[in-house]
Amino acid sequence: MLPHEKALVKRLADRPFVLIGVNTDAPSIFRAEAAKHGVTWRNSLQGTTGGELCRAWGVRQFPTLYVIDAEGVIRHVDVYYDALDRAVEALLAELPSQH
Repeated sequence: MLPHEKALVKRLADRPFVLIGVNTDAPSIFRAEAAKHGVTWRNSLQGTTGGELCRAWGVRQFPTLYVIDAEGVIRHVDVYYDALDRAVEALLAELPSQH
């Protein structure tokens, strides 16, 4: 999933899009993997699957993806690859034109 997320972040760099990761690896492992794979987006380092964010959001599997709109409403859960791209593009299309 990381290569796809990396491509999505790059492709949407000039659009109103943000990817935020929640990582459950030990911080040292995450930092090594992030450097290895070129992760440039923000991440919350929980350090455990029992971390506060995982409990609050009911995460039971990895990866779990939430697509949240500009109003903070969860619009999609567990959409991956092409379905993720379509979900994000659809939400971006709903935004008022910035011209």
